[in-house]
Amino acid sequence: MTDALPLVAGRCFGDGDPLYAAYHDTEWGVPVHDEHALFERVALESFQSGLAWITILRKRPAFREAFAGFDPRVVARFDDDDVARLMADASIVRNRAKIEATIANARALLALHAQGRTLDEVLWSFAPPPGPPPTDPEQVPGRTPASTALARELKRLGFRFVGPTTAYAAMQACGLVDDHLVTCPVRSGLPG
Repeated sequence: MTDALPLVAGRCFGDGDPLYAAYHDTEWGVPVHDEHALFERVALESFQSGLAWITILRKRPAFREAFAGFDPRVVARFDDDDVARLMADASIVRNRAKIEATIANARALLALHAQGRTLDEVLWSFAPPPGPPPTDPEQVPGRTPASTALARELKRLGFRFVGPTTAYAAMQACGLVDDHLVTCPVRSGLPG
């Protein structure tokens, strides 16, 4: 994401900010199946709760460094000293509940793996069938019955800070749903 993409009018979001535009054009709505990448996206969407996504996007390199590249095996071993270290790290969002949730979620992910299951299987089992693309931003929901069910399942598995709205944002970030507007250059395949 270091190469700036040209600004193209008509994006769903991101016009005017090269970092945001690159995220929109190359990541948002693109299917993700890698466990580390899925864990990172769920964690970052949890941190985003109540904040603008661009804030998290700008801090993503610092989050990656602070959370050991979102390697769940490493994050699951974080202890009180790590929580204190993270709470003192001004380069990330310093919210104790979100930090502790990310650690708990790493542990929940490892427990899932110990059962022979993957986060990929869990998330993608809630992918709704593709529907018509939205024609207006107002048609993009903040939560759906599928995201409510996903949030319920993640909580049952021990994940924290993953309510229906956060679950839906993760579904968008991981490509389970494609909410690019019908007029969006990414949906139409035009260079973005």
